[in-house]
Amino acid sequence: MPAAHASDPALHYASLSQQLASLLEGERDWVANAANTAALVWHSLPELNWAGFYFLRDEALLVGPFQGKPACVRIAMGRGVCGTAAATATTQIVADVHAFPGHIACDAASRSELVVPLLHAGRVVGVFDLDSPRLGRFNAADAAGLEQLAAVFVAATDWSALLRGDE
Repeated sequence: MPAAHASDPALHYASLSQQLASLLEGERDWVANAANTAALVWHSLPELNWAGFYFLRDEALLVGPFQGKPACVRIAMGRGVCGTAAATATTQIVADVHAFPGHIACDAASRSELVVPLLHAGRVVGVFDLDSPRLGRFNAADAAGLEQLAAVFVAATDWSALLRGDE
């Protein structure tokens, strides 16, 4: 975190939310918005080794724009941390991914994970996923901040093409 916000995560995430809203202003495309959101988070939060999206397609989560190493392409609903977040529509904070039943190891260096479901019109359309090589990297303040960022992303995005299945 920048030094000005290092001691106040809520202030840092509020600032990131403002930056994201400005970055996405005037753009409605889900791919462009997901790419810029992932890049902003990747470059703004310390100790990440992956930040990106999975979108619901054909009853599975399909990888979308991200920053980090190559990722798993499809994740079944209910499987792993991402599938659990999507199936339950609840944010998942996992201090030790190796202790999470059914964890999917896309990158062996990942030790902790935070996954926020993306909700549009009351339905899960995908998840925003962050991985870290540090055990216990994510906490409730991170979850609240990432939920705020996810809400900005969802509100700024036109979901019609994705929901229709258009590429």
